[in-house]
Amino acid sequence: MISAARTAEKAGKLPPVHLWDPPFCGDIDMEIRRDGTWFHEGTPIGRKPLVRLFSTILKREGDAYFLVTPVEKVGIRVEDAPFVAVDLEARGAGPDQVVTFTTNVGDVVVADRDHAIRVVRDDSGEPSPYVHVRAGLEALIDRKNFYRLVDLGEAHKVGGTDWFGVWSAGEFFPIIPVAELQV
Repeated sequence: MISAARTAEKAGKLPPVHLWDPPFCGDIDMEIRRDGTWFHEGTPIGRKPLVRLFSTILKREGDAYFLVTPVEKVGIRVEDAPFVAVDLEARGAGPDQVVTFTTNVGDVVVADRDHAIRVVRDDSGEPSPYVHVRAGLEALIDRKNFYRLVDLGEAHKVGGTDWFGVWSAGEFFPIIPVAELQV
């Protein structure tokens, strides 16, 4: 499994996991927690290069997550999103603004039409913000960067409703209806 990821890594690319459909070999005792920490058999994986390597062969099918190679597929557990957006950079303003995220595993993604920001609110109204990274895989935007994102926000009408949200690469990403903002 590791050799397939390393081969792609040496070429400076991500492995073409979207092309791989090997037989399912069962679940392994691996979990990605909400804070982005990877665990194997209950123990955190402390080697960042190994976590990065595993992250490159991660695939999502429906609500299930797998580590895949051309010859095997094993199931793992993901508590929330498989990645965490740990840094944010913004350039420009308004519709010309470009917001770039860096994840805990080293992916860099510009929020745009193909890499949308979405915010899910639980029953209490607590927001969980995400950015799409690749192939159905998202990063939970950490609290400090969500606050930074909110600082970049402005009101904009979407579908007849005034929303508070953020612009990036010409796209507006709604966060909360303006009517629900508490002053």
